[in-house]
Amino acid sequence: MVNINLLPWREQLRAQRRRDFGLLVLFAALLTAAAVFGWYQYNESLIAYQKQRNQFLQGEIDKVNKQIKEIRNLEKTRKQLIARMKVVADLQSQRPLAVHLFDELVTTLPEGIYLTSMVQKGHTITVEGHAESNARVSACMRNIEASPWLAKPVLRIIQQKGGKGPPPPSP
Repeated sequence: MVNINLLPWREQLRAQRRRDFGLLVLFAALLTAAAVFGWYQYNESLIAYQKQRNQFLQGEIDKVNKQIKEIRNLEKTRKQLIARMKVVADLQSQRPLAVHLFDELVTTLPEGIYLTSMVQKGHTITVEGHAESNARVSACMRNIEASPWLAKPVLRIIQQKGGKGPPPPSP
């Protein structure tokens, strides 16, 4: 029988398989490293894209906040203008009141009553004067109560002073 030594061939085959296995492990490691690197790059690009979107949204939010501030300032200005217009309208509506007041005073004051002062505080008018008799004061109070422009007359003080008559009206 022929004696063949198969050990070197088997050793070569094992060495070849170890090299092939080492190369496959190296290739798998490189492939895994490439996959991990690719996955890492993909995630980084997603993160960068999201950061870019967030910056864009933050910029738009800042623009909207600025517009909201401008709108609030405009609303404040509008309210101030409306308040001014209301004041002007109130003043315009009260302009003829002084004329009506003096016209009403002329028609409600009977002869023999002389006014010395008149002060208006809000809707209250305080009138001081002299009268020839108490009957004329009573007639004046009735006329004021019947007036459409004057209401709720209140008589505070009546003083009778000695003398010959009422003081002469001043021009």
